[in-house]
Amino acid sequence: MIEDEKIIDLFFARDQQGIQELDNRYGKICHTLSYNIVNNRQDAEECVNDAYLGAWNAIPPARPNPLLSYILKIVRNISLKTYWRKKAAKRSGHYTIALEEIEGCIAAPKTVEDELDARELARIMGEFLDTLTLENRVIFMRRYWFADSYQDIAEFVGLSEKTISVRLTRTRKRMRQYLLKRGVFV
Repeated sequence: MIEDEKIIDLFFARDQQGIQELDNRYGKICHTLSYNIVNNRQDAEECVNDAYLGAWNAIPPARPNPLLSYILKIVRNISLKTYWRKKAAKRSGHYTIALEEIEGCIAAPKTVEDELDARELARIMGEFLDTLTLENRVIFMRRYWFADSYQDIAEFVGLSEKTISVRLTRTRKRMRQYLLKRGVFV
């Protein structure tokens, strides 16, 4: 497998082999992330392909570092758009459950001012994540960023599903208290 920098160089050279190399290196994690959100293999495939096209159009001039984070953010954003578009038609998928778990901790933005405060909320959330142990941070991010199931997280970190459930419940409670202390309306 070639390194990220060489993949980016292929993109800069407008060599379509860059997309193939990107898929060889990060395709599995991209597809897993997208599938965890949209809960449909065909939709996930389409989201990942759209993400590759988005990366192709953005590089150059962008020179992402690290490439994995860059492509995963694109995949996640496209997958979320697909998820919300399909959710408008019907309620489905375990991603809805993950969102419902955390939505009780964070108020939805309803005004322009609230939307402007979203960056501040992101900063505060980053600070909160820094207070967690590495293992609890991984569990939290696997659930709420990667949309992994309790079973997948349990296998990933080597704990039981019940332990994952309890840790996530406790982490959400700590997050709620952390946000309240910092004046974030929850």
